[in-house]
Amino acid sequence: MHQPDPRMEECIKQCWECRDACQDELYNHCLEMGGEHVEPRHVKLMADCIQICQAAADFMRRNSPLHAAVCSACAQVCEACAQSCEEVGGEQMQRCAEVCRRCAQSCRDMGKMKKAA
Repeated sequence: MHQPDPRMEECIKQCWECRDACQDELYNHCLEMGGEHVEPRHVKLMADCIQICQAAADFMRRNSPLHAAVCSACAQVCEACAQSCEEVGGEQMQRCAEVCRRCAQSCRDMGKMKKAA
């Protein structure tokens, strides 16, 4: 039976936290605020972040040999989303950016891991 790597478990947790934070902010804050919060570039980045975080968590959960590639992509998307959130501004968007950056770092680390044979 596969024994989960604690670093992978932590990354899965970070991905789910980021997914949830972006989803909450997008649907319960950005759409209500309007203006810069609903600019197409920002909304698309948040939607991309939601989806890639879920995909990365799923790849890791099933111990896919491709999880490192997906995690590397996730790190890139999370970093872009964090930057967009900071540009939009405000306390809630700053908190979302912080969650995205934590996930990006965790996924960068996971992307560097070699799959054990």
